[in-house]
Amino acid sequence: MTPRTGAPRLVRPLFAAFLAVSAVHLTGLLAGADAAHLVTKPLLMPLLAAYAAARGGPRPLIAALLFGWGGDVLLMPGSDAAFLAGMGSFAVGHVCYLWLFGRVRVSPAAGLAYAAVLVTFVVLLWTGLPGGLRIPLTGYSLLLTAMAWRAGALGRYAALGGALFLLSDALIATGIAEWPQLPAHDFWIMLTYLAAQYLLTRGALGEPVGPPGAGAEGHGERDWRTTLKVLTRP
Repeated sequence: MTPRTGAPRLVRPLFAAFLAVSAVHLTGLLAGADAAHLVTKPLLMPLLAAYAAARGGPRPLIAALLFGWGGDVLLMPGSDAAFLAGMGSFAVGHVCYLWLFGRVRVSPAAGLAYAAVLVTFVVLLWTGLPGGLRIPLTGYSLLLTAMAWRAGALGRYAALGGALFLLSDALIATGIAEWPQLPAHDFWIMLTYLAAQYLLTRGALGEPVGPPGAGAEGHGERDWRTTLKVLTRP
């Protein structure tokens, strides 16, 4: 895929803005501040998409993030119709990610593990889901699981991002099925979602997985401070 020309001067300001808005959004969820949620949620994915564009990111990545924004906004009203529309927007975003991942070989064992998780989760949730959502949610879950598995094509950051995206949507699904929920349930949904989209973006932008000088397979040992530094570097 041919690299696109970015806007280097905007990279750091956009990255800082994404982190700041994410922090306000998550803090607002913990504090029960609905106004912060309403104002910040529509800004999250456009800022991340703008950051990716400034880095010269590929078009399928930008499209995936913008369809994620569509899903974020459409889910806000809370109605069944809005939920289905938002799920559809996220589904198109997953197709964009799959297009981005291409045909690079990924672990068949990971694929089997993801398939087992999908089948188990759908079986456990099935009776608790509203009748009209069972088939759409199952189809969406299949697409999401495929995206999470194929994300490994872009390296370990993206692979982790795919897994976190699956976890975030699983938390939403348990809420729909009226399972017991974690304290601050919405906070954990958004924390895992934001981390997922960010890590997928990092993988798509070609970030190194290990410390400087490490090869694709030899990542070496790294303490938590170095890991945090790498994850938060624009």
